[in-house]
Amino acid sequence: MKRLISAMLVLVMVIGMLGLTACGGSNSGSGNKTVYKIKLHHDLAEGTAQDLGAKKFKELVEKASNGQIEVTIYANNTLGNDTEAAEMMQTGSLEAALLPTAKLSGFSKSLQVIDMPYMFTSREALYGTLDDEQFKKAMFDPMEEIGFHGINFWESGYKQFTANTPTTKPEDFVGLNFRTMESPLIIAQFKALGANPIPIDFGETYNALQQGTVDGEENPLVSIVNMKFYEVQDYCVISNHAYLGYAFLFSKTYWDKLPADLQEIINKAADEAVQFERQTTIDNEAALIKTIEDSGTTVIYMTDEETAVMADVMKPVHEEFRDVVGSDILDLTYQLAEKYGKK
Repeated sequence: MKRLISAMLVLVMVIGMLGLTACGGSNSGSGNKTVYKIKLHHDLAEGTAQDLGAKKFKELVEKASNGQIEVTIYANNTLGNDTEAAEMMQTGSLEAALLPTAKLSGFSKSLQVIDMPYMFTSREALYGTLDDEQFKKAMFDPMEEIGFHGINFWESGYKQFTANTPTTKPEDFVGLNFRTMESPLIIAQFKALGANPIPIDFGETYNALQQGTVDGEENPLVSIVNMKFYEVQDYCVISNHAYLGYAFLFSKTYWDKLPADLQEIINKAADEAVQFERQTTIDNEAALIKTIEDSGTTVIYMTDEETAVMADVMKPVHEEFRDVVGSDILDLTYQLAEKYGKK
């Protein structure tokens, strides 16, 4: 009888241990495997294409990793502004972020090639170039040395002009005060048009427009609508004169700690999520324009002839920044944009 009781006690203990093993380990239900947590920063509001793309990325990564990766999204600069987010990634206190390429000029000057006016005349040329492995390698490899690991390029979309007067010709800009990002290249773009560029923080732009500190600004439609710039501007010109791209970056310190299989899961999820994000941006354009029009702001579409004149006036900015972004980078971008633009 004692032997039977002892055997039963051993059996109970074994069953208990098996139960603990199945339920234990990490608190996310991924067994005994290490759980890798990612804080993901971006600067746009919840519900925007970028935010929805980030949520798609989270969904894909967590599913493919069986919960071994957990993503928490911090929208609308919750953790700080874009520059602060970049600095946090360098120190390893933030794992990942979607950052405007224009705001990364202080970290990597080559990325400014994406911000050059009239660089990409079609979405085919644009997306083909940004997704090209040679281009991504040229952009991201040097960033490894300063604490970043680049994944791919997301977007806010093509930029448009808003102002209190129509701005479809270079002479329309002469003497106007235009809000810009803190970007030497974008400042040079407005100087080429004869405007007075004034760097102002994104969050202060509405007040600057309302108070007359500046006469106009440039932004993708999503920002013009979400920040309600149209409320304090009489005209919105659909110019597609430049592009606001985002680099999807990871802290190199964090990236190097990830197992290779999880790195591959992240890469695949990011490639799928960016396609979703771009298409969402395109799908939202008509509704965003309608919101602007319904407010009473006049929407003007630039003609092909007006676009050609504007592009010609701003083209010298490319050469002005050739040595800044790198002559080889500029020529590679021209080559790829032409290649993919023909497809």
